[in-house]
Amino acid sequence: MAKKPARKPAKKTQPEDLNLNNIVSEQFDRAARFVKLPEGLLQQIKACNNVYQVQFPVKIGDRYVIFQGWRAEHSHHRKPLKGGIRYSRMVNQDEIMALAALMTYKCAIANVPFGGSKGGVRLRPREYNPEQLEKITRRFTAELIAKNFIGPGINVPAPDYGTGEREMAWIADTYDAFHPGHLDNMACVTGKPVSQGGIHGRKEATGRGIVFALREVFRQPEVLKRIRLSGTLEGKRVSVQGFGNVGYHVAKILHDEDGARIVAVGEWDGTVHNPSGIDINALYQHRAQTGSIRNFPRVKTLPNPGDSLEVDCDVLIPAALENQITTANMHKVRCRVLAEAANGPTTPSAEEYLLRKGVLILPDIYLNAGGVTVSYFEWTKNISHMRYGRLEKRLDEAQRSTLVRATEDLVKGRFPDRVRQSLVRGIDEEDLVNSGLEETMVTAFEEIWEIEQRLRGVRDMRTAAYVSAIQKVGAAYLELGVFP
Repeated sequence: MAKKPARKPAKKTQPEDLNLNNIVSEQFDRAARFVKLPEGLLQQIKACNNVYQVQFPVKIGDRYVIFQGWRAEHSHHRKPLKGGIRYSRMVNQDEIMALAALMTYKCAIANVPFGGSKGGVRLRPREYNPEQLEKITRRFTAELIAKNFIGPGINVPAPDYGTGEREMAWIADTYDAFHPGHLDNMACVTGKPVSQGGIHGRKEATGRGIVFALREVFRQPEVLKRIRLSGTLEGKRVSVQGFGNVGYHVAKILHDEDGARIVAVGEWDGTVHNPSGIDINALYQHRAQTGSIRNFPRVKTLPNPGDSLEVDCDVLIPAALENQITTANMHKVRCRVLAEAANGPTTPSAEEYLLRKGVLILPDIYLNAGGVTVSYFEWTKNISHMRYGRLEKRLDEAQRSTLVRATEDLVKGRFPDRVRQSLVRGIDEEDLVNSGLEETMVTAFEEIWEIEQRLRGVRDMRTAAYVSAIQKVGAAYLELGVFP
């Protein structure tokens, strides 16, 4: 009797690399092939220049707790450096370095004259009360001041995951206490409350920037043909993972202003789903009252936040953390447009699969640049010590009123009161901020799309966006004379 051939051992599948720093490095290398710059300059653009790691004690109740924090400075081709501070149990040095690199590329793509930075403290905010969080924030700020890692012309933080206006106000006040009498102290941080030198429109900026980008997508016939969609955002099915500052505002603006149908919202404690659409304003009120999106009426509650990534939709917006779409769930993603509101939500393997399926991926380094764009506006406001619109608003209203009256006299009629009020209202700070934000997002989209169409071998918007960023950062270094 013949022997059966030995069975070959099953081929082991390599585990997917979920290290964000490695992923960003891989994305950079893929794009750098299309950029004609010296190899040494490419390595300089890619490298993270400085990383400051600190451990500091804070008295919590009757005990001392040691916290670990980081601030990474990725690139000094422009100054000051810019980047948020996040509070999360998942914070580590590799993540902070990767996010700092993304901020460099993001600023370059959006034509914002900052270098990239990022910071974080390893903690879970909901485990501490406001008084304790204030002590932690002020102590971390003091550590940054001690090493010259914060300042209006040096390094300017902003809100990120787990932080907001409140924490930025604490940072600004701490910096001011260490630098009494310095005129530009309030420019040491952005994302502050308006009453503390902030700017109207900053809180909504990242979400609104995403909407401006999506509107531009739906204005491009060639793009719509590629993704087999037509028309505008009105009626389009949208699923949002994350209902924090970014996820809430992008969902609210799409729901209220564009008539999109928000079919699912995912949060840390689950997902709510209704193919007919969810009232975002009512969901927000429900969460404010109950502390959760669960048990919201007229929806199906799914157990996991990741379920929002797998519902059938036209536009999927991951607005939470990195590594949300991986080889484990990429086959379940059912969308035509993947709009990366979060940093690094899609792994390279998952991206490759989705691109083969014909999904349009709007990359994080472009799509969520709205926050840093309006942070730039806030920084310039703090440096100039003048609110946008203060000088021109009344003059603008007077000119509009004259034009409306002349039109009414010409046609021998009168506009309805509501229309008249709208026509004569002068532009204010938020109007100017939103106008500047829209100009930034539209111009950046046009630049990225042109590169993707022109460069042979570039077949996705992420690679095109990286090419745009690398070219601009490289040009800055060459103009400085660092690489003659």
